Amino acid sequence: MDNNKLGRKGEKAVAKYLKKNDYIIIYTNYRTASGEIDIIAEKGMYIAFVEVKTRTEGQMLEPNFSVDRKKRRRICASASTYVKKYKIKKQPRFDIAEVIVNDKGKMRINYIDNAFSQEDNDYAVF
Repeated sequence: MDNNKLGRKGEKAVAKYLKKNDYIIIYTNYRTASGEIDIIAEKGMYIAFVEVKTRTEGQMLEPNFSVDRKKRRRICASASTYVKKYKIKKQPRFDIAEVIVNDKGKMRINYIDNAFSQEDNDYAVF
């Protein structure tokens, strides 16, 4: 399976996981001039900007390590655009969903709340 198809399957699995855990999916693949946010979801007082990283089992690095400083800055900038455009009052949170796919196609999700913050990037967006 190519990386794009694998990534889309991972995003769908995470959206399903979030719904099961009482999140409301607001957007998928939200695009701005700064970049893209895979999933925007709300739960309680939070609005979660979720980066989904899907990998096959057995890779050396955990998927969340591929969300480097540059990627975090783009996500924060895109989130800022979203919050300003829609006048969001909820507390923003930046999460990472790791999706690990085994050789039989079974997916395991490791969901990381508050994986990073805008302050981590020396880049205040809100």
